[in-house]
Amino acid sequence: MTVANVGSILFGLALLVVGAQFLVRNASKLALTLGISPLVVGLTIVAFGTSAPELAVSIQSCLSNNTNIVLGNVVGSNIYNVLFILGLCAAISPLTVAPQLIRMDVPLMICASALLYGLAFDGRLSRLDAAVLACAIVAYTIFVIVQSKKEEKGVEAEYEKDLKESLEQPETRKWLLVLLIVVGLVLLSYGSDLLVGGAVGIAKALGLSDLIIGMTIVTIGTTAPEISACLVASFRGEGDIAVGNIVGSNLFNILGVLGVGGLVAKDGIAVDPGMLGFAIPVMVAVAFSCLPIFFAGHRIARWEGLLFLAYFAFYMLHLILEAMNDTRLQALRSLVLWYVVPLTVITLIVSVWRQVKSGRTAASA
Repeated sequence: MTVANVGSILFGLALLVVGAQFLVRNASKLALTLGISPLVVGLTIVAFGTSAPELAVSIQSCLSNNTNIVLGNVVGSNIYNVLFILGLCAAISPLTVAPQLIRMDVPLMICASALLYGLAFDGRLSRLDAAVLACAIVAYTIFVIVQSKKEEKGVEAEYEKDLKESLEQPETRKWLLVLLIVVGLVLLSYGSDLLVGGAVGIAKALGLSDLIIGMTIVTIGTTAPEISACLVASFRGEGDIAVGNIVGSNLFNILGVLGVGGLVAKDGIAVDPGMLGFAIPVMVAVAFSCLPIFFAGHRIARWEGLLFLAYFAFYMLHLILEAMNDTRLQALRSLVLWYVVPLTVITLIVSVWRQVKSGRTAASA
């Protein structure tokens, strides 16, 4: 039974990745064919397309009443996106951070993370809570489009260049594009069904909770589009695109995925006490940590990428020990709380102080 479940998960993940590609590429081509600007396409279809697997899994999980997988997947994905994907990309090559991300997007990601914690504090994300999140993602999308149109022409030219490079193909009929979009949606639906079914089967067979499975296997699988997009951008030297993709994906996960999932779920999304006590606070802390790291030099240095990876190792070790009910879990928590976190905070404060000092020196020169 476990072998069959593993096969179901792997096949489901493959369908999710292929389905997301079908959906994003053909929806983008159709939008461009209909005269929608490359900037709008880049900021909406392409930006949110990498979170299509998470959204598909969210809807399927809520329809099958496995809401623990939904919250575990979103929270796990957001932690994984920053600590592992950005950490790995920065360890390979330092990443540039666009000033707009520091001024607007990262603070919004922090606010969205804190908002989720506040809404979940009563132990459930109700349909009203979900409606608030869903309205927020609509407002954010409109705001980003309006703001971007006020930016320099270079922003629009960058999106136009990227989209033309990725979508440059012979002319395709509109009906064929619509058909391929439908194929992508079907693959996403079927893939999410297989993934959720296999994950639940493994959880039951191994005696693990849906929450742990959602934060590990499902998270790693559904973030495949993000890691592939970020690695490609990193190797091309387009670090700002990689960072922007992660921040945008994290915002969409909280506001869009949980918003839509919570509206679909009949009784909302239940919040496990363990999520309130550990996972969601970690997600909020990770979001907060981005601000000083991104601000210091407007880049993520290699050592900061390695720091992210080290924290990801602690996070995964915590999940493993917690799943095993290991007595060493408390020792790990004490180590992180009393030694690792203070050292990190001191290091970041010194780094930011040096950045501010160097800025003042340059201004007075």
